[in-house]
Amino acid sequence: MEAAESLNSAGTVPVVSLTRVSKVFVMGEERVEALKGITLEVAGGDFLAIMGSSGSGKSTCMHILGCLDTPSGGEYRLEGVSVEGMSRNQLAEVRNKKLGFVFQGFNLLTRTSALENVELPLIYAGVGAQERRQKALDALAMVGLAQRAGHYSNQLSGGQQQRVAIARALANDPALILADEPTGNLDSKTSEEIMAIFEQLHLKGITIIMVTHEADVAAHARRVVIFKDGRIVDDRRRDQGGWAPMVRP
Repeated sequence: MEAAESLNSAGTVPVVSLTRVSKVFVMGEERVEALKGITLEVAGGDFLAIMGSSGSGKSTCMHILGCLDTPSGGEYRLEGVSVEGMSRNQLAEVRNKKLGFVFQGFNLLTRTSALENVELPLIYAGVGAQERRQKALDALAMVGLAQRAGHYSNQLSGGQQQRVAIARALANDPALILADEPTGNLDSKTSEEIMAIFEQLHLKGITIIMVTHEADVAAHARRVVIFKDGRIVDDRRRDQGGWAPMVRP
C-alpha cells in the first residue's frame, strides 16, 4: 500500500476519493460502460446518499467503494491509500477493518444471537474474546439493542434485525459505513427509526455512504449525489438554507 498523500481543498485527507473512475463490463461482443470517469470526494464524518435509476451506475460505484470490485480506469483512494493493485487478501483485510456494510436483507445468521452476529467481523479480525464481547455490546448499545444481545434473529422484528446489522457494521470502528438500500425491507415507520439511527451516527462523526431509490430516505443525508448513465449529474449539500449545489473538482 502506498503512503497517504492526497489532500482535499481543506488540507485534509478525504475518506473516499474517486478520480476519473470508469468501469467497463464485457459480455461476449457487448461492451457496457457502467461508470464513465466519475470523480467524487467524501470527507470524514459526512453522510452521503447516492441515488439513480436502475442501470445508472450507483450499484457499480458502491461495489467499487466496498472493494467488492475494481475500476477499469481511474483511481480509488480510501483514507488516502490507493486501492488499485491490492491483492485479494489485502482487499479482504480492507473490507474487514476499514469498511462496515449494511444490506437491505440484513444478512444475519439465523441460529446465532444478536451479540454473536455483531462479533463476527471481530472474530475475522482476530480480536480476543473479552475485547470482542465488549466491542459488540458497545455497538449494540449504540443502536439501542444492548438489552436484546442474547436474542436470536427470529426473535427480533425487521427493524431490530437491521439495528443488529448496523451494530455489526460498527463493531470494528470502520472508516466508512456503506449502506445498500438499508430500509428496502422495512415499513415506513421502521424506516424512519432506522434513518434516525444513521443520523445519530453521523452526529457522532461516522462517515456514511448510502444507496437508496427513495427520496424521503435520501433526505436524511447531508449530501445527495445522483447518477445517470454512468455519470454524476447532480451533487447537492443540505445546510441551514436548504439544498445547495456542491462545487465539484
